[in-house]
Amino acid sequence: MQKSLQSLKLSLQNIGYARLDNGWDHDDIHSPFSRLYYITTGGAKVHHNNKVFYLRPNHMYLIPSYTYSRYQCDFYHEQYYIHFYEEIGKGLSIYNLRNFIYEIEAREVDRNYFDRLLSLNPNMGLKDEKPSGFEALLHQAQQKNKTAKQLETNGILSILLSRFMVESGNKKDSGENAHRLKGILTYIGENLHNPIGLETLAENYNVSSDYLSRLFYKRYGIRPNRYIQGKRIERSQMLLLTTNYSIKQISEKVGFDSLSYFSKTFKKHTGKTPVVFRSERVNV
Repeated sequence: MQKSLQSLKLSLQNIGYARLDNGWDHDDIHSPFSRLYYITTGGAKVHHNNKVFYLRPNHMYLIPSYTYSRYQCDFYHEQYYIHFYEEIGKGLSIYNLRNFIYEIEAREVDRNYFDRLLSLNPNMGLKDEKPSGFEALLHQAQQKNKTAKQLETNGILSILLSRFMVESGNKKDSGENAHRLKGILTYIGENLHNPIGLETLAENYNVSSDYLSRLFYKRYGIRPNRYIQGKRIERSQMLLLTTNYSIKQISEKVGFDSLSYFSKTFKKHTGKTPVVFRSERVNV
């Protein structure tokens, strides 16, 4: 586990300070990045992971990536917000490996961290405060960030994220099957651009296809083929929002031979075509 955490990569997408009223009311948000909020004044609500979180002053909140969520402010509140990407190795998420809480009481030093991130990364706020929209693309942010600032930025992000980790909060996986499943997740993440079949996975890990499917479903609540398709769409969302690759190029990079099938599958998962999904990064 320690070795896995050492490969954790964090990339800042947005940081800003917002004053929001009842226009902050957005449903069915599903983003390829995680969010951190620090509330300074007023209150609001966020729904995710089958729970309602009441945003309170001097508290911080984490919303993991690829989590369906709803945001609602009845009157007024002010918040620091951070959007960031996270990945362990190739294809794994830290949320696969560690348990997190989603609300904590802030310390004075936490506000200092947000202020420092703002000073290190000016002009990385949203064009507006709708949770689904953002302006600064990842590769542009990396170009603007000099090495020292980027190192400090990543260090502060790591500290803030660590505040939400549960002590001894490793996912309860042990034994040969747990090791095998983590290897499969890594293999899938590293090979999304290639054909990945259940038979190939089973052969690589010396089990039968039926056994692997049942084992995978028992642990993750989803069959391997559906999981693979979902990860392809998640990867394509990130590429649509953080690169200038054409949609055809992106479809190929996530393992689709047919552009039309990619578009159809993307819309099935997100409710939007790739073109519409990408356009919202500019127009929202």
